[in-house]
Amino acid sequence: MSHKPEGYPTASPYLLVREAEKTLQFLESVFDAERLRVIAGEDGQSIAHAEARLGDSVVMMGQTPDAAPSHVHVYRPDVDDCFARAKAAGGEVVQPPKQGADGDYRGGVADANGIVWWISEQRG
Repeated sequence: MSHKPEGYPTASPYLLVREAEKTLQFLESVFDAERLRVIAGEDGQSIAHAEARLGDSVVMMGQTPDAAPSHVHVYRPDVDDCFARAKAAGGEVVQPPKQGADGDYRGGVADANGIVWWISEQRG
């Protein structure tokens, strides 16, 4: 038995969100994320803990009324397509995609919980 679930990275971001289901749906729509463990809260209606796989990473989240704003950087092979999917999923544009001095072409979109997803592609 390993010290962590099979296929999980050593470190994962842990987001505190008001409505975990909204962020899970956003991740599925935008990044083709796969839901992993989703644990119901004591009331049976809320989500105490949830996880989603994005490529080789796992994003974890807990649902709380005391949510904290967060930013997550995600590399994708086609920023423009992914950015359009994020907007179609209800994302609010924080920064349209543009070329950065670090060689990344990136843009930022906030989901319904205010988490800003920086969608990036190394282009030069």
